Amino acid sequence: MVEVVALGELLIDFTTVKNDETGYPTMAAHPGGAPANFLAALSRFGIKTGFIGKVGDDAFGRLLKSTLEKSDISTEGLIFDPMHFTTLAFVTLDEKGNREFSFSRNPGADTFLSFPEVNYDFISEAKFLHFGSLSLTDEPSRTAVVMAVNEAKRYRTLLSYDPNLRLPLWFDEDEAREQLIWGLKQADVVKISDEEVDFLFSLPPEEGAKFIMNEFKNIKLCYVTCGENGAYFINRNALGFVPALKGLNVVDTTGCGDIFGGSAMFGLLKSGKAPEDLTEEELTGIVRFASAAAGLSAEKEGGISSVPHLNEVIARMKEEYL
Repeated sequence: MVEVVALGELLIDFTTVKNDETGYPTMAAHPGGAPANFLAALSRFGIKTGFIGKVGDDAFGRLLKSTLEKSDISTEGLIFDPMHFTTLAFVTLDEKGNREFSFSRNPGADTFLSFPEVNYDFISEAKFLHFGSLSLTDEPSRTAVVMAVNEAKRYRTLLSYDPNLRLPLWFDEDEAREQLIWGLKQADVVKISDEEVDFLFSLPPEEGAKFIMNEFKNIKLCYVTCGENGAYFINRNALGFVPALKGLNVVDTTGCGDIFGGSAMFGLLKSGKAPEDLTEEELTGIVRFASAAAGLSAEKEGGISSVPHLNEVIARMKEEYL
C-alpha cells in the first residue's frame, strides 16, 4: 500500500553543463518534475509512493517511467499520451547554481491528464496526496487536480501542496495568483518558498509564514524555504527557523525545494503525529533533516537523480548540528 501519492508533471530537465565561446549551452538531460522529485526523496528514505500523471508515448516518456520504477515509485497511475510530447524544461544556471527555466510545453502531455484517468484507488489508500500548481495552468489537468483533491477529502487523505511558481507557464500573473491561492485553500501541509510568499502576499518569509497560518485555517503545518539562508516552520504549537547547511559545493539547485518537501514529509510520517501536533523540538529536527537532504542534493546535478541516501543525510546532520 502506498503512503504518499503525488499528482502532476513528470518531465525532462535539460541542465546547462557549460557554455561555448558564443554563449550557447551544452546541456545534459535529467529526469524531473516537482512531484516526482518529491516522491524520489520519500522513496529513497523507504516510504512507499506512487505517481499519477501523463507523459508522451515517446523515448523520453518511456525513460521517465523506467526512472520511476528504478526509484521504487509505483507507476500504476502513469499514462502514456500518443498525441502529445513529454514536457521538456531547459534549465540555465548562474555562477551559484541558481536556475532559470524555459519550457517546451505548448502543449505538453502532462497538461492532458483528465479526471477520468486519475487513479483514485491510489488516493483512497494513501495517507497524503501531494500536488503543485503546474497542473493548474491548463485544462484538462486543472480539472483533474480539482477532482483528485475533492476525492482526497472524501477519503480523508491529507493534502500536501507546493505552489512551485513558474511564471512563464501562466497566461498572466493574476491567473497564477488565483490558482496558487486556490491550492493554499485546500492543503493541510504546505511547502512554499520565500519568493512565492513575496509574489502572493508581498511579505518577508517569517511574516508570510504567520500570515499563511492565520489566513488559511485549513493549513496545519507550513514550511517557508529561503534557499541558501534556511527555512521557517510554523504550526499551532511552534514557529522556528533552521539555517541551511554551510560549506556546500553547489552545482545545481534544481529540485532542492522538492527534495526538502519530500524529506520533511518523511520526518512527519516517521513521527506518527498529526502535523498540527508536532512540537518545536520535533519540527526543528524535521527541518534540519530536510535542509540537509536538500543541501546535499545541490552538490549533484538533476532532481530525481540527486537525492542523497539516508546515511549521507544523517552523517551531515551530525557534522552540522551536533
